[in-house]
Amino acid sequence: MNRTTLSLIAAAAALAAVTGFAAATAPGGDGDSAKAAARLPVERSSLLCPAPSTSDLAETAYTSYTPASKGSGSSGKAALSPATRELTDGTGSGKGKADKPVLSPLKPGKPVAGESSGAESPALVGSADGNLAPGWTVQQTTEVAAGTGRGLLGVNCSAPDTDFWFPGASTAKERSDYIHLTNPDDSAAVVDVQLYGANGAIKSDVGEGIQVQPHSSVPVLLSTLTDKPQTNVTLHVTARSGRVAAAVLAADDKLGGDWLPASADPAGTVVLPGIPKDATSVRLVAFTPGDNDADLKIQLASPTGRITPAGHESLHVKSGMTAAVDLGDVTRGEAGSLVLTPTGDSAPVVAALRVVRGKGADQESAFIPATRPVGARATVADNRAKGSTLSLTAPGAAGMVKVTASAGTEGGTPVTKTYTVKGGTTMSVRPPVPAGLKGSYALTVEQVSGGEVYGSRMLDVSDADVPGVPMFTVQTLPDDRGTVSVPHADQDLSVLQK
Repeated sequence: MNRTTLSLIAAAAALAAVTGFAAATAPGGDGDSAKAAARLPVERSSLLCPAPSTSDLAETAYTSYTPASKGSGSSGKAALSPATRELTDGTGSGKGKADKPVLSPLKPGKPVAGESSGAESPALVGSADGNLAPGWTVQQTTEVAAGTGRGLLGVNCSAPDTDFWFPGASTAKERSDYIHLTNPDDSAAVVDVQLYGANGAIKSDVGEGIQVQPHSSVPVLLSTLTDKPQTNVTLHVTARSGRVAAAVLAADDKLGGDWLPASADPAGTVVLPGIPKDATSVRLVAFTPGDNDADLKIQLASPTGRITPAGHESLHVKSGMTAAVDLGDVTRGEAGSLVLTPTGDSAPVVAALRVVRGKGADQESAFIPATRPVGARATVADNRAKGSTLSLTAPGAAGMVKVTASAGTEGGTPVTKTYTVKGGTTMSVRPPVPAGLKGSYALTVEQVSGGEVYGSRMLDVSDADVPGVPMFTVQTLPDDRGTVSVPHADQDLSVLQK
C-alpha cells in the first residue's frame, strides 16, 4: 500500500472523527459535548423573494438589514437580483427587467431600501457573504390598492430548503392561492406539490415533478390541482432534487390578501404569536403529517395569562387530514397569541392562523404561521415611525428580551429597550423608534434570560387610496440562525496536508 493511499485513509478517518464530534455537539447532545462547541457567525446566506403581485396597481418596497455580529470579519458583500420569470409549465420567458441588483447592502447595522412597481416585478435571488451574511433579513412589502387580494402584502424573503408545510391555504372559489417556487442554484430543481383536505390527500398528477429552472421562479395556482374546491387545505412542498424557496400568495375576493409563509417544523407544542387586539375573525388550521392523530389543547396567551376560549377548548386532528376551527373574535379587544399543547399521546402538528380585521366591505386579512422562538436573535425589517406593533409571548416561564431599533434607511440613531414578558402572557407594544428616524428601520430581538419568547411584528399602513380598510400584515420573528455550532478539533489533522 503506497503513501498516497495511506494518507487518504488517514484523512478519511480524521474527517470521520470530526464529523462524529460535530454531531455530538449538535443541539440535543450531552452537556459536556455541547460545551466543547463554539458558535461562530455563518459565512454565507441565501435569500429568495417571490414575485410580489400580478396587479398593475402593486407598489413594492424591499428592505435589507444585517445586524452587526462579533467575529464576522470586517468585509462582505450582498445583492438581490431579478430571477428568470417562468410559466407554470416550466418554460422560461427570459430575464426580468434587468440583471442590475434591486438591493446592494454595504455594511451591517445600516438598512437599505429599494422598490419596484407594477405586475412585471420578478422574483429576486440574493446571496450575502462575510460580515453581511449572519442574520441577513429582507422584507418584501407590497401595497395593492384595488382588486382581488388588495391590501398590504408582507413577507420575509426566505432561505432555500427541500421541505415546506402550508396549513391555511385554500382552493375555494373566492380564493386565488399561488405557491411560488424559486430556485437559487445553477441546476434545475424538481418539486412535488401535494394538497391535503378535510378527508385526506387530494389526488393530482399536475403537482408532481414541477421543474424549476436555475435562478428562476415558478408560480402554481393551487385550484388547478383539484376539481373540487375546498376552503381549508394543507399544502406540502417537497424537492426531489435541488432546493427552492416557497411561499403562498393568498388572495380573497372580499378579505384582501397576504403571503402565507411556511409553518415551523411539526412539533407537539406550537405557538402562533401576535393576534391583533381588534381581530374580528380568527381561523385556526392544523395538520398532522404522521401516522397518528393529534389531540390539542387550545389556549390564548392574553396580557394577563393563559385562557381557554369558550367552546373551543380542544381540537382533534386526524392523521393526514386538515382540521380547521373558527375562533371568531377570540382576543376580545386584547392582543394575544395562540398556544397549542398536546393532550396525552399526541402527534406533532403544523398550524397557521388566518386573521381578519375590519367589517363588511372594509375587511383585510393576514396569516400567522406556527414559528420558532426568537432564540439568540431574530430580526424584522421595514418598520415605520407609525404603524408597527411588536408582540412578545412567553408561553412557559417568564422571559427577558432586548429589542434594538436600527438606524433608518435615510438616517437616525439606534435605540435599545429591554422587555420582561410574564409567563403565559402576551405583551403588545409599540417598539422603540430610532432617534431622528428618516426612512424605515429594522428591529432586532435578542433573548436575554428566562423562558423561551416568541414574537411577531404587525405593520399597519393607512392608505388614502383604500379609505376605511385596515391594511396590515404580520411577520413572525424566529431565530435568524446567524451562527453555527463548530466543534473544537482535538485530533491532529496534519495528515490532511501530506
